[in-house]
Amino acid sequence: METRQLGASGLRVSRVALGTMTWGTATDAEEAASQLVAFVDAGGTLVDTADVYGEGESERVLGSLLGDLVPREDVVLATKAVARRAEGPFGGGASRGALLTALTGSLRRLGVDHIDLWQLHAWDPAVPVDETLGALDFAVTSGKVRYVGVSNYTGWQLATAAARVRVPIVSAQMEYSLLERGIEREVVPAAAHHGVGILPWAPLGRGVLTGKYRSGTPADSRGASATYAGYVEQHRTERAARIVEAVVTAADGLGTSPLAVALAWVRDRPGVVAPVVGARDTGQLTGSLAAEELSLPPAIKSALDDVSAIDFGYPERWPR
Repeated sequence: METRQLGASGLRVSRVALGTMTWGTATDAEEAASQLVAFVDAGGTLVDTADVYGEGESERVLGSLLGDLVPREDVVLATKAVARRAEGPFGGGASRGALLTALTGSLRRLGVDHIDLWQLHAWDPAVPVDETLGALDFAVTSGKVRYVGVSNYTGWQLATAAARVRVPIVSAQMEYSLLERGIEREVVPAAAHHGVGILPWAPLGRGVLTGKYRSGTPADSRGASATYAGYVEQHRTERAARIVEAVVTAADGLGTSPLAVALAWVRDRPGVVAPVVGARDTGQLTGSLAAEELSLPPAIKSALDDVSAIDFGYPERWPR
């Protein structure tokens, strides 16, 4: 698998990342082990989790697999701290106390002495931004974290953080796919200006771009799950259906899968470093990894760009 530089940093990562949101819940430890081995054997390095996934179970499962199954040094370990509000003197959220407590918990569950990429899961308007950014600075200078990033930030939030934090922000993990291109208005330009790499989450449109929902809801899909049905439903629209049909047509013409077409499209967008792909099982993950061999012809890229285009106006495109 090819590697790419993560933002304006010296860190290089595989151009596909392994997501672990369901590990410890819908994905048991045995299946997680199979996925991790398949990913690393394919040349993958960047593995992403979060302290909120499965209330910490994802981190625990991933940590249990590092060392004996896969050498720690072969993995770029990324996790996120969720800015959830809480009772008590530290107030939760993205306060210094809450974030550093969250970092200690992630290190313990992962069983490591440092995290390669520590990301803020969301902006917290209730906490002064300098306090939040100070926690990032301390995490790096203390040696507990190597690089820092953010997730789900707007363009102005990303630009503010990148300009004010003392340690560079190297990544922004954002929802980005043919079905969700909103970050192209402001986040992508802000990231390019500040040397921040984009890590798309839900690059397959929450599974919709695979084409599995064209004629209904498969019983074994997230769309049929009480936990994830609402998550998927957001992208089951008339616009999405038109885009899916274009992806399926492109896949038929190229002799590949809709999954591979959708993943290759977002992987090669300007500013993107590595889409984060999760999988129900190892077979599904193998399908995502097969997209590594696919480069979309310019005509197909252009057709997909057109069918999925979003509106731009003032001030993104000004003067006109």
